[in-house]
Amino acid sequence: MQLRTHLKIDQSLSGKPVELKEGYAVVVLETKENMVADEKGLIHGGFIFSLADYCAMLSVNEPTVVLASAKVDFKKPVVLGEVLKAEGKVVKSEGKKRWVEVKVFRNLDLVFEGEFLCVVPEKHVLDLI
Repeated sequence: MQLRTHLKIDQSLSGKPVELKEGYAVVVLETKENMVADEKGLIHGGFIFSLADYCAMLSVNEPTVVLASAKVDFKKPVVLGEVLKAEGKVVKSEGKKRWVEVKVFRNLDLVFEGEFLCVVPEKHVLDLI
């Protein structure tokens, strides 16, 4: 399946798609020094959220998809050098709305999970304002 959304994302910060199917995506992120929040090598949660958000967008894979809301849980800390894998799947579709569940793993450890409400407007969101 071809990538149809978020084509200009910096994949070094938000992850690289490794699997893409109808209603499903897998994205991998290698944590780097520019993601570190402190002297112990803790990765800032914003980068983990970005990975999960990008995975949700790719699970929908519509050119105009945008995030409307998210409910997330950070389960375990992530440190510099760890590789994360996000798995997203569309669990419900109703009109323009798509509900996507995303789980982020470090090896077999669940480090993050979230429920994302995505919307697919007819036009680009910036064309609607």
